Amino acid sequence: MTRHGDYRELLKGPLYYACALTLTTIIFWRASPISIAVICNLCAGDGVADIVGRRFGHAKLPHNPEKSYAGSIAMFLAGFIASVLYMCYFNIFGFVEKSWTMDVAFGVISLVAAVVESLPISTRLDDNLTVPLASVLVGGLVFYFIGVGNLCCMSSDRSSISAIVEMVFGGSSK
Repeated sequence: MTRHGDYRELLKGPLYYACALTLTTIIFWRASPISIAVICNLCAGDGVADIVGRRFGHAKLPHNPEKSYAGSIAMFLAGFIASVLYMCYFNIFGFVEKSWTMDVAFGVISLVAAVVESLPISTRLDDNLTVPLASVLVGGLVFYFIGVGNLCCMSSDRSSISAIVEMVFGGSSK
């Protein structure tokens, strides 16, 4: 869980990671494509970026010598591909609609997440915090712009909240 064996590292990256996934699950789970973007960019994108960047990241980025072109490209591709695959999976159950527009939206979000992860601010703050924040903000804007209606499970529509509560606690399916 730590990179250098210091237990104080657990209060940064791993804590931000767990909090980001927990909040995403509570606020956006299943009904919103924002959850797909956040989880896929954080888990698949950032995870693959670290592995590829360490292995093949000899060419460093000019604006952040701790990051590499290989890692940033891998983050974009892994986040994007995972997002599209999860969209297809969630579409099987009727939670999100599948379309080329959604593919493009996930591409934009993954690109922004990769750029944010490459910035020096992500090294100082922690990319487990900046990547989910960027994915939520850009995802909200992009999905709103393309007309996705169900961006948050915390909807003011009481019937959708009742349906979500019934699915979670009653075990019924949509």
